[in-house]
Amino acid sequence: MDVESGKKRLGKDSLARYLGIELTDMEPGYAQAVMEVKPELLNGVNITHGGAIFSLVDVVIAAASNAHGPVALALNVSIHFIKATKEGVILTATAREDNLTRKTGIYRVEVRDEHNSLIALAEGLVYRPSVD
Repeated sequence: MDVESGKKRLGKDSLARYLGIELTDMEPGYAQAVMEVKPELLNGVNITHGGAIFSLVDVVIAAASNAHGPVALALNVSIHFIKATKEGVILTATAREDNLTRKTGIYRVEVRDEHNSLIALAEGLVYRPSVD
């Protein structure tokens, strides 16, 4: 699956659309997406809500894993929030495949700001149910 196909699929994801997540690169085992921190994405202490960052991570894992063709679904995602961000920051999430088997894949994700500061680290495990 190429970037345009990935963007088409992402266009059907209403949460990703609401959050303003844009897929910028995608190939089998790799994906990158960006999201600007809007006021709606801030939590009660005026920093980026962890759920918004987690959603960005989920989108790039989905893109990198589904770029192989067969549907891949997240089984588990763990995340470490390293640095807080505020409104107006542009976050870039990059997913890289660490391992792929017939039925599962493991992906590592870095989330960085426009100054290349590390904001979050995540790892995701996906299941590929349609692969026989």
